[in-house]
Amino acid sequence: MTHRIILFRGMNTGGVRAPVDKQRAMAEAMGLKNPRTLLASGNLVVESGKTPAVLEADIEAAMEKTFGLKIAAMVRTSEQWSDLIAANPFPAEAAAHPAKVLAMVMKDGIKPGALEACRELAEGGEAVEAVNGVLYFWFPNGQGQSGIFKKATPRMLGMGTGRNWNTVLKLVEMAGAEV
Repeated sequence: MTHRIILFRGMNTGGVRAPVDKQRAMAEAMGLKNPRTLLASGNLVVESGKTPAVLEADIEAAMEKTFGLKIAAMVRTSEQWSDLIAANPFPAEAAAHPAKVLAMVMKDGIKPGALEACRELAEGGEAVEAVNGVLYFWFPNGQGQSGIFKKATPRMLGMGTGRNWNTVLKLVEMAGAEV
């Protein structure tokens, strides 16, 4: 069994609610070991021998059954998460301003043309890069002020969920992975 990092898309936004204590109980009922949550924003770390794809399907079905939520889940191994960290094209920015760097983990890949579309929306020094199926964003003025963030949608990018660099690092720590 190894650690699995589970990210839920849109948790605690737009009325999508699932209390973290109940998420942990759901994970235990599924036979997942040592479930831990980070914040109340859709971050769950478990121990499981299931492949990420199988666990994604299982966790999505359990979320619907338990909470009545049709919610996308992205599952990564601790090794994949370490690779995501190593691939960050904005390491200096992440070290200096971790809340302003975001990694968007994609469910089924980045849509063709998404990177170019984001670059066209960038303003005020914003930058975006795609590495190994992850979109990395640098928001020097904050995500809330971003032209990209205000206009980029799953229809343009593909289905994914973003985490700021503080959360990315806390999740790797929870999964006990090497950085």
